[in-house]
Amino acid sequence: MKSKALVCVVMALLATLAFTVQMSAQDGRHSEGAKHHHYKVVDLGTFGGPGSGVNCCDHQITARGVVVGSADTSAANPNPGCFNGPLGVPDCNVNQAFEWRDGTLTDLGTLPGGYNSYSQGINARGTVVGSSENGITDPVVGIAEFEAVIWRNGQITNMGTLGGNESLAFDINDRGQIVGIAANAVPDPASFFGFATQTRPFFWENGVMHDLDTLGGTDGAAYLINAHGQSMGQFYVNGGAAVDPIFWDEDGNAVDIGTLGGTNGNPFGLNNRGQVVGNSNLAGDAAHHGFLWDRGTLTDLGTLGGNNSEANWINDSGLVVGRADVPGSLTHHGVLWAPKHGGGMTMTDFGVIGGDACSTAYAVNSSGVIVGDAGICFLGGRAWLSDNGGPMLDLNDLALPGSGLHLQDARLINDRGEIVCTGVLANGDLHAVLLIPVDDDDNAVRAVSTHSPAPRHAATEPQRSPQSRWSNRYRIPGAQSPSK
Repeated sequence: MKSKALVCVVMALLATLAFTVQMSAQDGRHSEGAKHHHYKVVDLGTFGGPGSGVNCCDHQITARGVVVGSADTSAANPNPGCFNGPLGVPDCNVNQAFEWRDGTLTDLGTLPGGYNSYSQGINARGTVVGSSENGITDPVVGIAEFEAVIWRNGQITNMGTLGGNESLAFDINDRGQIVGIAANAVPDPASFFGFATQTRPFFWENGVMHDLDTLGGTDGAAYLINAHGQSMGQFYVNGGAAVDPIFWDEDGNAVDIGTLGGTNGNPFGLNNRGQVVGNSNLAGDAAHHGFLWDRGTLTDLGTLGGNNSEANWINDSGLVVGRADVPGSLTHHGVLWAPKHGGGMTMTDFGVIGGDACSTAYAVNSSGVIVGDAGICFLGGRAWLSDNGGPMLDLNDLALPGSGLHLQDARLINDRGEIVCTGVLANGDLHAVLLIPVDDDDNAVRAVSTHSPAPRHAATEPQRSPQSRWSNRYRIPGAQSPSK
């Protein structure tokens, strides 16, 4: 059985050394006398099982602090074997898509016959997209079939496929336009996501799933969509000998973003200006650099003197965050790339916190507040933030006491400064956590409890299309994992 690994769209970015300005490393300590608001820690909870988490990507927290992800139930997963749960930890429990809103964790439910479901994105109207099992085992690949679904007004709707057995919705914008992947009916032993047939990127609008152009490539995937209907993903080049990032404009016209000389490119961020960031292998495929693609121009963003770097996020003002290797490439630091007047990018090295070996920046909001994780290389250990490139601050030091959780892996931040991260319980279980900024006088605390109340369960729609099926949570082919 293939593992249902996290479908994360997280990557790498580097800047051309000719215009890269490396600033001195910060030691990350909170300087004495510095002031910063504190955070109320809200454990989003589970459905009775051990863990919960967000599945990936940009649009899993709204501007109003609504969060979507997946959480364990207490029931054992009836599918063969265990799979990777919400945070990549081996998990043998049934996993359900959730929405957390104003203190209430809601089980979004599954299609009839299915056990597991996963939410991948939410828009401002509260429409959630993702995937659900349908209770059928794919007769060719032997995995539980998944189908792309929409959760809206307490109901689950099957989106169908392009003629094959599986599909998954990755992202949705405020227009209700959705992108994802769907299998067609053409047999393909090298299917992009391990299906029995070709994996195709789709664009869905007004109830119709459209097969996106892949410039002659047999397989592809669409991962993110912006407010204007522009989207990005990956596709096979030269019969699958290479994988390039791809951009689709609002009319569905495709552009091959290309690579930095290697055979694999991974896109991980898309803003509302149509700029794309990610990482790309260099010639020879021995190293990868972060890139910025802007209206046809692909820029190598450079490193901190080591071999590799990744760009994880870009906001609408063009601030890019990620990580880069230092000389020797045994460790890496979180970095910020910022547009420079007259062209090019400056590069800020966040360094590490205390004696930590590594750090990574994962997200930046419109105000320039950056969040990430630091600690043991490739494992992490503590969530942090930085204001506009300033020193890293350990979020455990800024959290109001009493939660009993250790905070790590800060992945998302909205424009209100609310942060989604992972909370580690005393027994080692991992829960999705929302950090809500509060003033010193506590006047800004929203009316939510430290722990979520008993979860609610959504109704399921009794009907579904007989075409729609799929299995979730594969890693992007060739992708660099989002290590700390």
